[in-house]
Amino acid sequence: MPTYIHLVRHAQGFHNLSAANHSLPDPDLTPLGKDQCARLAKSFPFHPQVTHLVASPLRRTLYTCLLSFEPALHGGRPTTRQVIALPEVQEVSPMPCDVGSAPAKLQAEFGPAGEVDLRLVGEGWNDKTGESAFAPVMDRLEARARKARVWLRDLGRAFEEESGREEDAHIVVVTHGGFLHFLTQDWDGMNPTAGTGWDNTEWRSYEFAGGAEDAEASLRETRVSWRRRRGSAKGLTETEQMELRVAVEGRLEEEWGAGDA
Repeated sequence: MPTYIHLVRHAQGFHNLSAANHSLPDPDLTPLGKDQCARLAKSFPFHPQVTHLVASPLRRTLYTCLLSFEPALHGGRPTTRQVIALPEVQEVSPMPCDVGSAPAKLQAEFGPAGEVDLRLVGEGWNDKTGESAFAPVMDRLEARARKARVWLRDLGRAFEEESGREEDAHIVVVTHGGFLHFLTQDWDGMNPTAGTGWDNTEWRSYEFAGGAEDAEASLRETRVSWRRRRGSAKGLTETEQMELRVAVEGRLEEEWGAGDA
């Protein structure tokens, strides 16, 4: 049975309002961002099918997940009673707005309500310097995207085994505009200057393209998802995808001196 991955970019944060706001550390959602979450909560069609909620541990992604997927969070399914905070799906850049808070601070903010599982968020998860696995270096970004995909595939398989393969896994992942291109290995629509081709609270649905032997755990957008947003349009060719990837790599090197290590 397939595992479906519903990928979501976070709602508008205060850092999205201006370049100057990129200096804000781990910013919250704006009032508009909270309204976007309310609209997504009403329009997302798969709340009853959602089996897991996963989010980047940055505050804006956690709040987007909690607000937008409240129907699933409180829908009675044991596997959706908490949002799993997954460090591997944090944003790309080392700017203050894209560097997460310390585990103790997150625990103080989200722990008392019991709605966020922070067990995977250890010390150093918000370190993007030097040899850190989270530094904005092309090969490390691709490696953690691969690690995240494998983790999600394993999560889906574990659910299917527990359910006796009577139910598909539907995993929601709330992450960031820049990282979504690494996670999907899809650069279509990518604007290197803006850092993404995804809108705030935009969502797309994926399934795994290969079997257990696929070391990349590559994702493929479902036909229904593609048609919903692109109609009969055709995707980029392999050459066009590679050209955009090279442009992103050049941007990383230009901004943070972070080409392939």
